[in-house]
Amino acid sequence: MLRLRCGEFFDYFRSWYMEDYSEKVILDFISYIRVELRGLTARGVVEYVRRSAELASALEVSGWPKPGNVHRFRDRNDVRFEHFIAGSIALGRSIGIAALKGVMAARGRLHLSKLGVGRLIRRAVIDVISSHYGGNTHLGVCLLFIPLSIAAAKTYIEEGGFGAESLRRNIDDIMRSTTPIDAVEVYRAIAMASPPHRMGRAGYGRAPDVYDKDAGRKILRDGITLYDVMFESSFYDSIARELVTSMEISFEVGFRELIEAFESTRDINTATVHTFLRILSMFPDTFIARSVGVKNEDDIRRAVEVGIAETLWISMEARRILDMGGLTTEEGREALWKFDEKLHSLGREYNPGTTADLTASSLMIALLNGLKF
Repeated sequence: MLRLRCGEFFDYFRSWYMEDYSEKVILDFISYIRVELRGLTARGVVEYVRRSAELASALEVSGWPKPGNVHRFRDRNDVRFEHFIAGSIALGRSIGIAALKGVMAARGRLHLSKLGVGRLIRRAVIDVISSHYGGNTHLGVCLLFIPLSIAAAKTYIEEGGFGAESLRRNIDDIMRSTTPIDAVEVYRAIAMASPPHRMGRAGYGRAPDVYDKDAGRKILRDGITLYDVMFESSFYDSIARELVTSMEISFEVGFRELIEAFESTRDINTATVHTFLRILSMFPDTFIARSVGVKNEDDIRRAVEVGIAETLWISMEARRILDMGGLTTEEGREALWKFDEKLHSLGREYNPGTTADLTASSLMIALLNGLKF
């Protein structure tokens, strides 16, 4: 059996499946859908970022059939499609505050270390959980969307647009400027949203385990920032990896696939589902890997390694369906529905939740850049 460390798996899949995306297609697409944003006031920027985030989250869960996920034709026993829609709207308040802070940072009125990224993430998680009885529906989205929203508003104020290079640079600056307080707040958010038995045990690096009762004290004592925590977690968690690579998967894979799929089909659902499949085919879902691996391994890093090895077939199947044409062919559609049915039949552990979160962030980037459908 193929045995690779988690980090090697990411590189392995990326080199295996990475497409030679055409820069011309991307530029032509942006030119085609460009909206005139240079006249936006600060208030207009905040509202635009908020609306993009809410719509991205709603479009992601509406995509069907995204195999293994809740979608408009598939609920689970404890969580429904409507719970995700409610959470998508509930995100708005924290996203708006994040965008406003991005405006203030761009104008020199707020230092990046004072943004309160962690508190905003925790506030967003609270708002989502308070909006329905479906539990944790948007933890990964909250983790991704808050830094992205701050960076988006900051980038627009500085440059009058949402250029990918500048946006990614600002995301990196924001994450590298986070503080130990931000880390403590995110620990609280994760503990609130995720039961311990589903998480596994971490804490072999500087960052303590999320459920260590002294985690907050240790973080503050040792000066461990949110960036530090995410860097240590990035070897076994794709969301953490995204936050220390300036959202590499969202920009370099998800956004590009979304553009190409939408350009070729003019169908937002097909573009969303194909983006989901592309990400899943290249990057094994770490939520599934952790959920499967933690049954036999308490150590989270080892659990994810075991889980990836056991669920490698999921990424293989996603690639096979894309090669069939996905939703654009009868053969692909039939295979996709069968894949969805199989993952759901295996239980909640086989929900590609991380892939869904990365699809949502890819959608938000496209919407910020003027996507209309």
